[in-house]
Amino acid sequence: MTFGEQPAYLRVAGDLRKKIVNGSLPPHTRLPSQARIRAEYGVSDTVALEARKVLMAEGLVEGRSGSGTYVRERPVPRSVARSGFRPAGGATPFRQEQADGEGRGTWGSSSAQAEASSCVAERLGIKPGDRVMCTRYVFREAGEAMMLSTSWEPLAVTGRTPVMLPEEGPLGGMGVVERMAAIDVIVDNVTEEVGARPGLAEELVTLGGVPGHVVLVIQRTFFASGRPVETADVVIPADRYRVAYHLPVK
Repeated sequence: MTFGEQPAYLRVAGDLRKKIVNGSLPPHTRLPSQARIRAEYGVSDTVALEARKVLMAEGLVEGRSGSGTYVRERPVPRSVARSGFRPAGGATPFRQEQADGEGRGTWGSSSAQAEASSCVAERLGIKPGDRVMCTRYVFREAGEAMMLSTSWEPLAVTGRTPVMLPEEGPLGGMGVVERMAAIDVIVDNVTEEVGARPGLAEELVTLGGVPGHVVLVIQRTFFASGRPVETADVVIPADRYRVAYHLPVK
């Protein structure tokens, strides 16, 4: 292989990818067999296998037990709104979207007290092992899981207050800003860091992905006078959704 020349498996994967994108290999079509790839491209079994692995890692094809490898349906990415303004009525952005439009979204949640891991403790400015309220959410659209969220709130802030459980009590289901204000904690800043990584096995089981699929992770933290009062990881499948920000200009 000369300098600048692609490895054979990438050249084969690139050509098959082109056929998938332009429709020559439409969704649900069986990918050419390893023997056919070997013969058509004049490559070894190892190269043919590696090319198929590349397409699987990119989420373009999927293996079906006992049947072969097939081109996956390519979803049209939909937007998940992130907003820099407080929605009317204090509802979370997802709830507000569902109320404003023809939303078919539902969600489920569960909360439990836990000890802060070192990572969570660092984000909340507390000590590892300090008690936090951990709340896990699954958001669904038309019955399909489309977003996961795990939040942590220090019980030193919310413990033994009416807002200790984010989804229960008089302010259950309201946004962090409104819930904290009810206990005289004034949230004045929020940060979000967006990254991408391969989805964890348990995430992909819920979100309907396959091993190797990439997820977007929004790491969000709310602050009150510089003190972190809530931090969360929001996980979204990267092949089906885009994160859309609405940020006000002051």
